[in-house]
Amino acid sequence: MADQERFVDDAMEHMPSLYTAAMRMTRNSSDAEDLVQETYLKAFRAYGGFEEGTNLKAWLYRILTNTFINTYRAKKRRPEEADVEDVEDLYLYHRLVGYGGSNLGRSAEDEVLSRITDEAVKTAIESLPESFRMTVLLADVEGFSYKEIAGIMDVPVGTVMSRLHRGRGALQKALHDFGMERGLVEAKPL
Repeated sequence: MADQERFVDDAMEHMPSLYTAAMRMTRNSSDAEDLVQETYLKAFRAYGGFEEGTNLKAWLYRILTNTFINTYRAKKRRPEEADVEDVEDLYLYHRLVGYGGSNLGRSAEDEVLSRITDEAVKTAIESLPESFRMTVLLADVEGFSYKEIAGIMDVPVGTVMSRLHRGRGALQKALHDFGMERGLVEAKPL
């Protein structure tokens, strides 16, 4: 059992990354601040039950994620829906092969990403349905393992893997479409 008096020393170092995650979830600085504040309030109250030796950052992210879902998602009557079943695997790679994109000794991803702005990537990530966006952010931005994400989001590991695969596929498609619009990628001839 953790001592609540040590909460500030142990948990406050994670505030910047929690705020960044909250910004990605809420897309609003005021809401992100409220979300982080509520997360720390809940964490402080529950810190006596925190099991020392476990991953404090993952525990805080779970509280943050649950708070976000309960507070912000409840405002919506219906969750976002997306048809990403038809996104093919390696969509971006297949569109680039044959155009010299991978002939320079760099991967197709490196070729395209070197020409895509941070804003385009942010917009593409924000366009993902909430469950995919949160899974992609926790895995690819925050670096959590499948097991940790499953614990944070309170879903099975298989669901994490599925959401991550589908979210990455949808992200590839969105970035490919951006590249097509900007002339970064040529249309593949039939």
